[in-house]
Amino acid sequence: MRVAILAHEQFPDRAKTAVGILRYSDSEVVAVLDRTRAGERVRDHVPDVQDAPIVASIDDVGAIDALVVGIAPIGGGFDETWRPDVRGALERGCDVVAGLHYFLADDEEFAALAADHGCTIRDLRRPPDDLTVGDGTAADVDADVVLTVGTDCSSGKMTTTFELVAAARERGVDAAPVPTGQTGILVDGEGIAVDRVVADFAAGAVECMVQRRARDHDLLVVEGQGALAHPAYSGVTASILHGAMPDRLVLCHVAGREAVHGYEHVAVPPPEAYADLYERVAAPVEPSGVVAGALNTQHLDDDGAQAAVEAYGAALDAPATDPVRFGVEPVLDAVIA
Repeated sequence: MRVAILAHEQFPDRAKTAVGILRYSDSEVVAVLDRTRAGERVRDHVPDVQDAPIVASIDDVGAIDALVVGIAPIGGGFDETWRPDVRGALERGCDVVAGLHYFLADDEEFAALAADHGCTIRDLRRPPDDLTVGDGTAADVDADVVLTVGTDCSSGKMTTTFELVAAARERGVDAAPVPTGQTGILVDGEGIAVDRVVADFAAGAVECMVQRRARDHDLLVVEGQGALAHPAYSGVTASILHGAMPDRLVLCHVAGREAVHGYEHVAVPPPEAYADLYERVAAPVEPSGVVAGALNTQHLDDDGAQAAVEAYGAALDAPATDPVRFGVEPVLDAVIA
């Protein structure tokens, strides 16, 4: 499928959905829309993913099958400056895919255009209608369950999840992701965006996904969301932790980040303290330990990145790596040991 990705004024640092598609999706990315970087290319900013031109609007894009909204701002709202691009895609008969809390299919203008031009609007965060509270039985599945957890949002949980699954499959392990956010759902083709689920049903949604995927796979890597000490998103983090009842945890962190992004008055606890916090919160439901660490070092040079990884591993007293920069093998070894 040929797609264009909308990432206005956010590419690449605050457009993790866009980067996730470029790195992991089977779709061919024809262009990235970012009016502030028009005329540049993806490889100018993210060299280790598929390349594409960066353009100002949908009018600068050739033939595509779908437009994907590749950013999800805090609160998941729709920016009205995106409307001309979404409108333009629908008028061309292209599908539109979005992971916002604002459902594009419920927008009267977009719904009418989709009907008139025979295309589909897919809202990735729309939850199923049949969810229920959890039973607390995910620990009974016949599969090993690993959960990626973080010290903040955008700390590498989705990336680590898919890197672990790919590396495990290369070793002959029957592994599968359990996507819990819009990017993972888009890449894998299924999953539930837990942050859109009614709070009472959130753990049950994760439990349901774990039980379903465990029927066909030996290793599950559950994609974490948020962070346990995040002032806004800790609820979804706890729901995933208790719903998945994982055997092992991988703690993801951004090198040098000392405060919660967007909440700079809230300090990020040291890695060893954060690992202990996750283990203590998990323990009453299902004991689980942090067995490895994944560190995002993209803003460091090679020497600085290596030193940061070594320090992070020492702090956790566990294997650590930057999954993209240095490969995920040390983490995988710990996960399947």
